[in-house]
Amino acid sequence: MKFRSKHAVLSLFIAAALGGVVVADASAQSSRSSKKSEKAEVMFPDATRQEPSAKSSTKAGKKLQKLIDAYNDSDFPLTRTLADEVLATEGANNYDRSLAAQLAAQAAYNLDDAAGAKKYLQQVLDLDGLDNNGHFQSMLMLAQLQLADDELAPGLATLERFLTESKSKRPDDLMLKGQALYQMERFQEAIPVLKQAVEATPEPKDSWIQLLMASYAETNQNAEAIALAERLAAKNPADKKAQMNLASVYAQADQMDKAAGVLEKLRASGQLSDEREYKQLYITYANMDGREKDVIAVINEGIQKGALKADHQTYLALAQSYYYSDQIPQAIENWQKAAPLSNDGETYLNLARVLWQEGRVAEAKQAAQQALAKGVKKPEDAKKIINLK
Repeated sequence: MKFRSKHAVLSLFIAAALGGVVVADASAQSSRSSKKSEKAEVMFPDATRQEPSAKSSTKAGKKLQKLIDAYNDSDFPLTRTLADEVLATEGANNYDRSLAAQLAAQAAYNLDDAAGAKKYLQQVLDLDGLDNNGHFQSMLMLAQLQLADDELAPGLATLERFLTESKSKRPDDLMLKGQALYQMERFQEAIPVLKQAVEATPEPKDSWIQLLMASYAETNQNAEAIALAERLAAKNPADKKAQMNLASVYAQADQMDKAAGVLEKLRASGQLSDEREYKQLYITYANMDGREKDVIAVINEGIQKGALKADHQTYLALAQSYYYSDQIPQAIENWQKAAPLSNDGETYLNLARVLWQEGRVAEAKQAAQQALAKGVKKPEDAKKIINLK
């Protein structure tokens, strides 16, 4: 099974998570004089932190309102300027400064200044003046930004603090921890966290499943990976992604016959549609003894449907499969198609060898000359063919 690189997987998840970060309604937090008709949603009902009684001071009240207005107008440069003024205001209390730092952090993030955002978020936590919603969202965002910047140990520490103090059991938050542990190559520790996140979600994201399977693969727990993939495939028989994942897990466990069986069912029902899927099937067959004719059938079908590109790799796979199934003329034909598309002369050299074996001497020498022109690792091999009588 081929997975994304650890860093790529983590980065993709964090980017999605940051896109969902929401700063608590600033105007609602600051305007304590007007009674709210509805109570704000309690996002962390089990939190151990004692919420401070949030109230803006008279010293910073007007400046804070200007700051809130700038933020609500998405004027992020002005938001940062006004936030810095509130932070420096003599007589401003911890709530004033905490809210200013929170809005400045979000503004900095929107201005692509991750370092500035992290600095402001740390101030939010140090000042400790926001309600639990704002405080823990800031803590989570700080963890996300640290992890996105490859500050893995500090990011995980911040995330652990968040989970411990907020008592969050949200699958997205657990998944972030699993991602961090995976990135740090602490695969065995990542597995129970990732499992908890997946099992707590009715329809877990495909990337979550892939990461859990990758963690199983890294710890050589193929049986667990297969059990998970089989369960998901049985639960969603019409879900092509679940079936493709199952085929990948079987292939990872070197159970190529089962992998091919899953993929062939998809092919028979007309569900194989793109290059990646056709490649997965023909490569599966190529890794099985005596299945060259199946490789040929899948590739030709893929080319005919336009799903597979008529490129060097495709023609080379066809040539090799024809050759090992004793269909030499077809093998030569496909080597002749593959060779001009190669970045070097190795394919031409293989073609030259086969042409020589078939007694097509003039063509063999011409192919060897083309091999030398494009460059080969062992030019002496090409020269031998050219110089043979």
